[in-house]
Amino acid sequence: MNNFDSTEYKLTKSDGVYTLKNLNTTIGFVRFNKEAEVEYIFVNPIFRKKGVAKKLLNLVKKETGKQLIFQKPISPLGSKLLESLDKSF
Repeated sequence: MNNFDSTEYKLTKSDGVYTLKNLNTTIGFVRFNKEAEVEYIFVNPIFRKKGVAKKLLNLVKKETGKQLIFQKPISPLGSKLLESLDKSF
């Protein structure tokens, strides 16, 4: 897995959403609430398997100070992400 160098990208936060962008496209975003429920996470297919989702989820965990809860339904791709996460999430 390639590590994602986020220094070349802009991270923005609005109410309950972190968005990671570069000059041309959205790299990924995560939508969550104050209870650390992850409502939606998206990573552009070009940037998958580079740690972007984990980086976004870490931001949510840091901001909320809580264990993450993933809202259902969880897609097959989302299930793969959850399997790859360690128990610290």
